[in-house]
Amino acid sequence: MSLSRPLRIGTRGSPMALAQTGMVRDRIVAANPGLETEIVVVSTVADRILDRPLSEIGGKGLFTKELEQALFANEVDVAVHSMKDVETWLPDGLVIACILERDDPRDAFLAANGANGFADLPAGARVGTSSLRRGAQVLMRRPDLRIVPLRGNANTRMRKLEAGECDATLLALAGLQRLGMEDVARSVLSVEDMLPAVAQGALGIETRAGDDDIRALLQPIACAKTTTALDAERGLLAELDGSCRTPIAALARIDGDRLSLDGLLFLRDGSRHWAVSREGSVSDAAAIGREAGAELKRAAGETYARHLQ
Repeated sequence: MSLSRPLRIGTRGSPMALAQTGMVRDRIVAANPGLETEIVVVSTVADRILDRPLSEIGGKGLFTKELEQALFANEVDVAVHSMKDVETWLPDGLVIACILERDDPRDAFLAANGANGFADLPAGARVGTSSLRRGAQVLMRRPDLRIVPLRGNANTRMRKLEAGECDATLLALAGLQRLGMEDVARSVLSVEDMLPAVAQGALGIETRAGDDDIRALLQPIACAKTTTALDAERGLLAELDGSCRTPIAALARIDGDRLSLDGLLFLRDGSRHWAVSREGSVSDAAAIGREAGAELKRAAGETYARHLQ
């Protein structure tokens, strides 16, 4: 299938977003030879306000809001997102039409002083992150460390680390790989040490629900395995009403026709956490996620209601 005009691909303007969108465009064109494309850069609130945590300015939906408005206004045909930035519930009329094969979901550890991991940091060292998930897991293992706010794109955060605003920070390994900067990582954290964010490492393409011709162009690059894994992870998130104000981590893994899901829910200071593990058929991925989320909510009980809403 082809279009009578270029496919307009919406993206944020950060170096990471542009690199990711270029990858997606190349895959779409490879699957649809002769298709012309146009990359449309859309400025988002999350890119403009960098001095406050997302939890204070409206949540991770600020990474996607303007792109979704551009879809509704027919200014773009598709929008490329890091799926970890996509809110649990989409606006009516929009769908995630395609999820690409997931890259490495783990977090990378960066430090300016030669430390190769958290064990090498002295007491009181500053770990820069605005991710409640990362901060809670750091404090869960090293309550003697200090969490300091650190926002901005990957390049900005690395510059702030070099400038001495913090002693160490964490970045998604997949993002560093897409930028060709994997070598800046001092180490890669195991999922046992730092369980990833829901959908970390996965890219998704959002479009209007009724644009069947556009959706058909995307199907050849969709990854069924990643889509199933994210059904479980996002099912857990939905059950917990998860947002960037709630420290939640989850990772689903698939082996043949079986799916395993690990999830964690934290207090922001890392002083308490609740864990869940579920396994079942890949055909029940979303249900496994919802059941895991419900189990975490029951386990946390009133503590969750008081501190995590």
